[in-house]
Amino acid sequence: MILNFKSLRNTIFFLAAILFSAGASARDAATLAVVRASALPGPAQQVLMQIQQGGPFSYAKDGVVFGNYEQILPRQKRGYYHEYTVKTPGSRSRGARRIVAGGNPQTSGEYYYTEDHYASFRRIVK
Repeated sequence: MILNFKSLRNTIFFLAAILFSAGASARDAATLAVVRASALPGPAQQVLMQIQQGGPFSYAKDGVVFGNYEQILPRQKRGYYHEYTVKTPGSRSRGARRIVAGGNPQTSGEYYYTEDHYASFRRIVK
């Protein structure tokens, strides 16, 4: 199959659009909104302390790898992020609130809070 110039150009534009959209969707930490740890809801402050102390945690799934499939957090290798449940008032299940920790959860200082089940994140700062 021989591609003509127009077809080749369209293919290149298509591939560039795919590459650009994949790269543009992963944000760096500087572009995320921030929230002070002291401004988090009480249960989130408690979970943040538990993370920094290495537990104990209330839910069996706390500490599992967070895949970052939404690509809202900065792009990292699989296994870099771990998620922890923040109790959601009125929810019978784990609810929508989480803290996601990057690197070594106890010491990295890299924490993100979501209250809408990964649709948005805010970086937690001191």
